[in-house]
Amino acid sequence: MAASIIDNLKRQFKQGSVLLKLIYINVAIFLLLRLIWVGLILFNVDGSQILSFIEMPSAPDLFITRPWTLLTYMFVHFDVWHILFNMLWLYWFGQIFLLSFGEKQMVGLYLWGGIAGGLLYLLSYNLFPYFDGKEGLMCGASASIIAIVVATAFRMPDYKINLLFLGAIPLKYIAIVTIIIDLLSVTSTNGGGHIAHLGGAIIGYWFIARWEKGKDITAPINRLIDRIVTFCKPRPKIKISRSHTRRTTTRPETDAEYHTRKKKENEEIDIILDKIKKSGYSSLSTEEKKRLFEMGKK
Repeated sequence: MAASIIDNLKRQFKQGSVLLKLIYINVAIFLLLRLIWVGLILFNVDGSQILSFIEMPSAPDLFITRPWTLLTYMFVHFDVWHILFNMLWLYWFGQIFLLSFGEKQMVGLYLWGGIAGGLLYLLSYNLFPYFDGKEGLMCGASASIIAIVVATAFRMPDYKINLLFLGAIPLKYIAIVTIIIDLLSVTSTNGGGHIAHLGGAIIGYWFIARWEKGKDITAPINRLIDRIVTFCKPRPKIKISRSHTRRTTTRPETDAEYHTRKKKENEEIDIILDKIKKSGYSSLSTEEKKRLFEMGKK
């Protein structure tokens, strides 16, 4: 029974979208940390030492000795409600994000949003006098998720989602209210977290601003990920054939050709999204649905 459940989860992880993979990773780390914590508590061992090695510190001298925390903190949750709300936000807005962008853009923006949130958190705690004598540790995917929320809202500002008791609300208003709440909360008990949210929001806006000019700020980080994955993959054995083969070469795409192609793709997807907004997804033709699916996979 347990083996079949694990096999099913592995299969879903491999076959699922990058959105599902991000949620799985966050939940798996949460469960692992809680299990380790319970085990340590049973032996009267302080488990907070483990969290201090993977959460983002506000003290520069501590961060210098643990630079990896700039990446690890955005996958770490310890409170049940914290991970529940974060994963719900990631799932809801991630699905809408993938209507306009590819899975690689989602991964890149998730990471850039988390990095920007962590750096702004570190900078603010050591720049503003209000935080003098205050030190903290930050964790959670909120900055990464806010980057995706803001990017989605700027891309499809009039796209409406139904909220309990409020009805259909355009994305632009959800993003605006979220940012205002974060701005008003930077001096609260969770001020560091709200500051990180603002860092993610800045990256989300910057992503859209550059995207509309034909630039993808997630490309460098995705190239790095591709290199790491390629390096870690075992190289298949190559069988040498003695038969005659013809070598073909493909000319690399120039910057001008790339920008022209991306502009055309963006115009096509905008037309499809406008049609969804006016008449719903069911109004799309088979070819339009196929095109939207293909664009979401890129």
